[in-house]
Amino acid sequence: MSEDVSVVVVGSCMTDLVSQAPRLPKAGETIHGHRFFIGFGGKGANQCIQAARMGAKTAMVCKVGRDVFGNDYIQNFKNNGISTGENAIVIVAGANMLLGQEELQRALTVIVNAKVLVCQLEIDPDTSLQALRMAQENHVKTIFNPAPAIADLCSDFYKASDVFCCNESEAELLTGLSVTSVEDASQVGLELLNKGCGSVIVTLGPQGCVVCQSTNMVPKHIPTTAVTVADTTVMQLAFHPPVEDFLSVCPVLANRLVGPVLTKSSCLILPF
Repeated sequence: MSEDVSVVVVGSCMTDLVSQAPRLPKAGETIHGHRFFIGFGGKGANQCIQAARMGAKTAMVCKVGRDVFGNDYIQNFKNNGISTGENAIVIVAGANMLLGQEELQRALTVIVNAKVLVCQLEIDPDTSLQALRMAQENHVKTIFNPAPAIADLCSDFYKASDVFCCNESEAELLTGLSVTSVEDASQVGLELLNKGCGSVIVTLGPQGCVVCQSTNMVPKHIPTTAVTVADTTVMQLAFHPPVEDFLSVCPVLANRLVGPVLTKSSCLILPF
């Protein structure tokens, strides 16, 4: 694995089996779908590939199974110019959950020489937290996406996050506060900031996002422009790569690159 990378993602790889249908079936109902396809998913892998496509030199620390899905995923990384190094492959469907300290130690040189480290919760939370700590101890900027969220998230995750980025439902689960408006997002953003994060971003879909920073306790709402969204799942994940890419180059989030989430004219300076 190349040591000369800017963005390292420690996270999950998923193979998506997708059926498209005109609507969701009712309980007990069978309906006809009109399309089926297999795609590459997983929050970590998606964020890594998008960052690479934006031009960041990127590496992925993950585990895949010894099967056709695992082989195809490794090839997909290579096709997108992502450094994977030697493959650690196991014959278990839940290979993501087997990513642990051994793999982090093998990737240590890459992690400590990166400019940005990104983690989520689709792997063992202890592994994500250890990766975040390794990065911070070596002055590597950290971005943490607490998804899928867990109510009893270890408090150390907040302290290990230079940027803590979550959506409304994740923010609700973490704080117990309802998030239905910009004002609500501002309140939970400050709540999360007080837990020890460097900065907090609460994404609000069509309402844009709210940003809270430890250097400026006044929440900032960044609205968005209306667009036609083809896939809301992908759009949620698409928020992170511009953050990763530009933190790896300079301390500016180039919000204009994420039209459905941020405005084209907005520019936010983070305290790095």
